[in-house]
Amino acid sequence: MGNFVLKEIKNADMIKELGLIGMDEGYRKIAAEKYKYKNLKIFSLNLAQANILKQTALTVGADCAIHRNVITGNIEKSDVLLGGSYSQLKKIADKLEYQPFSLKQLGEQITAQLQSSEPKTKIVGILNITPDSFSDGGKYLDVSDARIHMTQLIQDGADIIDIGAESTRLNSDEVPAETQLERILPLLDTNAAISIDTRSSVVAEECLKRGAGIINDVSGLKYDEKMADIIAKYNATVIIQHSINRQNQGRNVPQSQNIVDEVYLDLYKQTEYAKSKGIRNIIVDVGIGYDKTLEDNFRLFNRLEEFKSLGYPIMLGISRKSLLQLNNNEEKDIFTTALNTIAVEKNIDYIRVHNVKLHRKLIDIYKKELL
Repeated sequence: MGNFVLKEIKNADMIKELGLIGMDEGYRKIAAEKYKYKNLKIFSLNLAQANILKQTALTVGADCAIHRNVITGNIEKSDVLLGGSYSQLKKIADKLEYQPFSLKQLGEQITAQLQSSEPKTKIVGILNITPDSFSDGGKYLDVSDARIHMTQLIQDGADIIDIGAESTRLNSDEVPAETQLERILPLLDTNAAISIDTRSSVVAEECLKRGAGIINDVSGLKYDEKMADIIAKYNATVIIQHSINRQNQGRNVPQSQNIVDEVYLDLYKQTEYAKSKGIRNIIVDVGIGYDKTLEDNFRLFNRLEEFKSLGYPIMLGISRKSLLQLNNNEEKDIFTTALNTIAVEKNIDYIRVHNVKLHRKLIDIYKKELL
């Protein structure tokens, strides 16, 4: 008897795969849920919640890891790792509906985590109108040069133009709101979708009045206490980026013990704050390159999909940053595109880039592969 032939199935359409082996068409969609798996980390459950969740998971053949001292009662809270197929997780969520201790709500949140979405990565083109940005400082400080470049970004395929008049590079100086507005306002007479990269509520309000629809706050709403109210007032979208300090201090920070959870919980806190202020449209950004070590930056990049659990669109900004450890923009664009290929494959919602043309070709090719 000859050897068996085995092949691992990864990143495949399981309904299609089941069809290829000849499974009955009427059962394929249901069966596909048994071949899709998800691991969920649930933070700070009390002992009753943790015990009930574990027992519920065991009844459907799923896995649920809890702190070893939950059984002894020597701790008050435990994080939990819940893992299983989509089919199992749906059964757990259904069972939790009838449990006490707010576990019905947890079941609803688990169900929400199982929702899938179609590939939809959009390109955010960067327009820096500063004298000192790390990549192209000074190139577009003149209004006419900035207009030409903005038009080119749009023609190259940018879905959104992100305009910034204040550099957040290491040791850069703050730019007064008046100066930022002098640079930005002449560029707002356009039909393009515009995002404003600013930490200033004064700049944000003046730009929102003139048609901008998105505020990209690299401080995560921590720099200007009036920012959230202004964004809510104009029903605008906010990009909340993770940051540790009010000023970017580069990578001269200690390595985090758990950078993914640290950033996740901070973004959760800031998005809840934004919602409490009345902001309805939120995008999150893990803040690659901001107050993080090289190793922590790549840990975040490799685990970007986990941030989808927050329930908001994700933006990735890795373009030409120093973590690429390259000297010229041409090389940086090549490596940026390589990394963003992974982001597109992971269905990250927005990629913020300098070289729009290269990334538009990437996304167009990727879409053809899906047909």
